[in-house]
Amino acid sequence: MKLSLVMPVYNEGTTLRTILEQLGKVEMPIPWELIVVDDGSHDGAVDTIERSWVPSAERVLVVKARENRGKGSALRKGFALATGDILGVQDADLEYDPAQIPTMIAPLLEDHAEVVFGTRQFGSHASYSFWYVVGNRLMSVTASALFDRYITDAYTCYKFMTRKRYEELHLTANGFEIEAELTGGLLRNGSRVYEVPITYTARSRDEGKKIAPSDGLRGILRLLRVRLRGW
Repeated sequence: MKLSLVMPVYNEGTTLRTILEQLGKVEMPIPWELIVVDDGSHDGAVDTIERSWVPSAERVLVVKARENRGKGSALRKGFALATGDILGVQDADLEYDPAQIPTMIAPLLEDHAEVVFGTRQFGSHASYSFWYVVGNRLMSVTASALFDRYITDAYTCYKFMTRKRYEELHLTANGFEIEAELTGGLLRNGSRVYEVPITYTARSRDEGKKIAPSDGLRGILRLLRVRLRGW
């Protein structure tokens, strides 16, 4: 078994080295690789990446896009290059602690699940705005209703899946709506989502938060599109 982690990056120079060094210290239960996809950044951060920052990874692949197209585009590119049996995502913004990954993938390794979501516990310390949390709840309720499957965090970054389940998806989204497309596709193809509670520390807009309210609307429309495709 092998884990492939895809890390989309767009102007994350202030956090990139820290998150990579944190990843390098995690004792993964299986061999793993990291695919860093730079989505047209102009801060030059990915050019400074050193292999020594993530010594435990079997492979560190850095891919650069010429222009910014969005998180979805970066993830699709990274997944296409992944060689692992388990695929997952690690953002570069320090909101998600990579020390939680071994716990996240345990149900997959034990063959208890084919898909695992890290469900965030939104407290006052873990949400950058009230409306962000409300929007996330609305997204999760919409996904649960459309696919008749109960989930609590449709837009979590921490989604891990077997290669088989990934290859059943039809991903086309370029922006943040990729999260809705992943969630909807995994629910539509019959995957039972195993949720694992995780810690989460949101950053503010001043600190570089990029997702906007309009992305929530795009996400709901993407869920509807995936559902209609199923019908």
